[in-house]
Amino acid sequence: MKNLLFLLALFICVAETYAQRLPLADSAFVTKHQITANGQKFPYSAKTGTQPVWDANGKVLATVHYTYYTRDDISNKSKRPLVISFNGGPGSGSVWMHLAYTGPRLLNIDDEGYPLQPYGVKENPYTILDVADIVYVDPINTGYSRILDEKADRSLFFGVNADIKYLAEWINTFVTRNNRWASPKYLIGESYGTTRVSGLALELQNAQWMYLNGVILVSPTDLGLKREGAVAKANVWPYYTAAAWFHKRLSPDLQNRDLEELLPEVEKFTLDELLPAIARGSSLSANDKNALVKKMARYSGLSETIIAQNNLDIPTSLFWKELLRDKGQTIGRLDSRYLGIDLRDGGERPDYNAELTSWLHSFTPAINYYYANELKYNTDVKYNMFGPVHPWDRSNDNTGLNLRQAMAANPYLHLMVQSGYYDGATDYFNAKYNMWQMDPSGKLSDRMSFVGYRSGHMMYLRKEDLIKANEDIRQFIKKSLPAADKAAKY
Repeated sequence: MKNLLFLLALFICVAETYAQRLPLADSAFVTKHQITANGQKFPYSAKTGTQPVWDANGKVLATVHYTYYTRDDISNKSKRPLVISFNGGPGSGSVWMHLAYTGPRLLNIDDEGYPLQPYGVKENPYTILDVADIVYVDPINTGYSRILDEKADRSLFFGVNADIKYLAEWINTFVTRNNRWASPKYLIGESYGTTRVSGLALELQNAQWMYLNGVILVSPTDLGLKREGAVAKANVWPYYTAAAWFHKRLSPDLQNRDLEELLPEVEKFTLDELLPAIARGSSLSANDKNALVKKMARYSGLSETIIAQNNLDIPTSLFWKELLRDKGQTIGRLDSRYLGIDLRDGGERPDYNAELTSWLHSFTPAINYYYANELKYNTDVKYNMFGPVHPWDRSNDNTGLNLRQAMAANPYLHLMVQSGYYDGATDYFNAKYNMWQMDPSGKLSDRMSFVGYRSGHMMYLRKEDLIKANEDIRQFIKKSLPAADKAAKY
């Protein structure tokens, strides 16, 4: 009878562990590993688990899943940088930069970023773990993070400012629990994650009294900086040139030039000619309009006819459909190197995002395999590559100006922007525009930097850019660490 009761209790315990459809509110699992990165061999620990989100009365409302990597042969954590990493969406888990960019493991893809089988992971010799500890955070309803109180108000989590507010509180608890208050701290965000970390920079200062050394924006959004009308129509043109150059759709004299030598010319055309011409609308003379159409066609690989028919306004969706229409192919939105095929060649937009289906093809098996087999995190909770977070409140998005305010108030705080030239969703020229509008006086320009890559939204999927982009982060961290006893003052 005792044996029967023991087996029953054991069965119930195992069933509760593996049949859990909601994660534990508070948990941590630690595994030990070794890696050779940036020419150094060293041990590291991976701690993955959940940390609660409480309301003002201390009631658990939700839990946020994280994975925290620390280098084990570092004795003085006060001098060791901590990088806090977010992806975007909103509604996307942290899987992308975790398994393809800065983390100690890489998913199995080829050198240009396309899926390979068998699925799985391998060592990342380019990880930044040699110079910084890293925590990857999954906001509520992404990854393994979930709302636990079914009566909880969803508006506490799903909106620009709500997201920033609860995550700032969560970061405070995480830093306290892991004794990292003395460490130099960095935020890195990709896509919508750039909105998140830009807002967090100020929220952490104002509400948590936590001051950062750096913010890294990977493929940034508009950060709440308005650009309607002529600005929106003109700013995409340098991206059109880059995508057309990649697919060899430009005239030979342009095609034979190096991309990074060509783009400044197109940027100048965009600001000095295209933008004011679009602003003039019907007041633009026929001769000036015809001359402009010829230049627009020359720099985009599109026909003069399609540009004239659309009144100089080519939406990105039409560009993705039109550039290779004569070949029966479309190009990707987030990474225009990728090709798609539609049901019919007619129409104004592609049937699907060619790059996203490719990425989900390789990332989804890899992250599920990695947690279960290498980090020993066993759960029946589904890893949400994209989770239910809508409706998302986008009102009062002042995150770009919030980041500027954080930098103004904190002389230690530096900014680096990383963009892929072939990203058609958060294009590189608009990323530059962000910096110009955040800091129109130029007083912060010595703490702002921009780096472009010959890839798309996730530039790190291309091996050459993975190596370069991680080294750029390494150098950014080293540059933004103040010298001993250097005071934070103007």
